[in-house]
Amino acid sequence: MSNKPRINKYNNMRKLVTRLRDDLRDTNNGGANFVLLYAYNGTGKTRLSMEFKDAGKRKKGVDRDTLYFNAYTEDLFYWDNDLSNNTERVLKINSDSNFFNGFKELALEERIFSYLERYAEFDFKIDYEKWTITFLNGDSSHIKVSRGEENIFIWCIFLAICELTIDGAEAYNWVKYFYIDDPISSLDDNNAIAVASDLAQLLKRGTQRVKTVISSHHSLFFNVMCNELKKTSHKAYFLHRRNDSNDYTLRATDDTPFFHHVAMLSELQKALESGQLYTHHFNMLRSILEKTATFFGFKDFSVCIHGIEDEVLYARALNLLSHGKYSAYDPKEMGEDTKKLFKNILSAFLERYQFDLPEMSTETTK
Repeated sequence: MSNKPRINKYNNMRKLVTRLRDDLRDTNNGGANFVLLYAYNGTGKTRLSMEFKDAGKRKKGVDRDTLYFNAYTEDLFYWDNDLSNNTERVLKINSDSNFFNGFKELALEERIFSYLERYAEFDFKIDYEKWTITFLNGDSSHIKVSRGEENIFIWCIFLAICELTIDGAEAYNWVKYFYIDDPISSLDDNNAIAVASDLAQLLKRGTQRVKTVISSHHSLFFNVMCNELKKTSHKAYFLHRRNDSNDYTLRATDDTPFFHHVAMLSELQKALESGQLYTHHFNMLRSILEKTATFFGFKDFSVCIHGIEDEVLYARALNLLSHGKYSAYDPKEMGEDTKKLFKNILSAFLERYQFDLPEMSTETTK
């Protein structure tokens, strides 16, 4: 019998959502309190979170059941920069959203600030009549915070609402699931660890009331969440979608939360075999070498190719070709000479480090 983890294939997003919801069924019958998904950017994580939310609306007799945090959550807030006077800058709130059901009545400032002070050094005031937020720092008011500070402030609002939900606030008694997608895209590693740890501690308090799905492309955040929740009832997956397909696959990573780095190597190997190599693949390869060097305690990725033929050329190529602004969303195919260089570097690396590359094809189809 094979010891390889089972890979399940879903030929549309609705079937994938059904699987995730099935995973979160009654814990007493084998269900989980948490589902953790690691997926690359461009996989469709945000669309998945919205499909999960919409599935709740399709249930008979249910208006909604999911409180979510994703890119759309940030769009509920927008700036009025007071262009005429440039003095009364405020962040405006779209009060029509169900997200703010209990906002006015429950006066969330204290709860929000208890989280915000862990990550930032500014203060705020909420005007519930005008539905605006004013930011302050020392003697300065109506300041314009940075995009990163704005994102962490919105995240703290979400945490405060999660806390209210867990504590049984009537305004949020419709919430049966939290779906959290990539909350820390603009945070440094220290804050990423703090955010993951704080989130895990909060969510573990609410397992009797709310089940949670968390998806992320941020490897550090994902691994901290795995470690924080490892003693709870949870499932962890690598979510994958090939660029040339609308099929989704789930591969369990319960015992190997770092599996996604090996999966990335498998993707590069497949790209190499197909000849479809794009400039962003150099970024991926360098990232893998850096993580490998860190794992072995080395300070520089070039140690991973030290001693092999043409190591100086390979190191220089990785330095130069991985620093461009190459995007997986706007792929540009490598030239033939560059493809050959990429092949030589990847082959030399895999010859030195004998990774057991997983087969990304599927064993079962749903």
